[in-house]
Amino acid sequence: MYINKIKPILDFISSFIGIIVLSPLFVVITALLCFANNGKPFFFQLRPGKNCKIFKIVKFKTMNDKRDSQGNLLPDSERLTKIGNFVRKTSLDEIPQLLNVIKGDMSIIGPRPLLTNYIHLYNDFQNRRHEVKPGITGWAQVNGRNAISWEKKFEFDVWYVENISFTLDIKILFSSISKVLSSEGINAADAATIEPFNG
Repeated sequence: MYINKIKPILDFISSFIGIIVLSPLFVVITALLCFANNGKPFFFQLRPGKNCKIFKIVKFKTMNDKRDSQGNLLPDSERLTKIGNFVRKTSLDEIPQLLNVIKGDMSIIGPRPLLTNYIHLYNDFQNRRHEVKPGITGWAQVNGRNAISWEKKFEFDVWYVENISFTLDIKILFSSISKVLSSEGINAADAATIEPFNG
């Protein structure tokens, strides 16, 4: 009842309200990132959703597209802009995903949607994370975020799938706010982004 009926309604209402409340901040960040990233404030990427259905996620673009003399993108740490670093540390880069929630591709709470080229690397247990809609934040995010191993992250994701409830979602929501305010677990140790998943 909660997963199929109540949760989607709560997702739509809370995301709609969130977009309205955060619209001034949305406009300011868009303008700053447009200047920092040569007119490209948004980052679009295909991600797997519920039952691995592919959708296009939207986030604020925190890294520029600078390349070396051979035309290869520079390391993430070198492409992360000052405003992008601030936006990422404060998790403001996730705000545009409220639009994904309104569209029905995502939920406020759920396993984070990962890259499409990871799909064939999952074992049956890990693939269970796709039994529900992906979320802007989730159980793994409040238990270490990018600072934990891939194995632990999948354990948390599947645990959420097996224990999803309104009470748990509320707990994750308030815990996420606390984590954001403390900027805890944003990056993996000694890296601007988490290491790729290799199976």
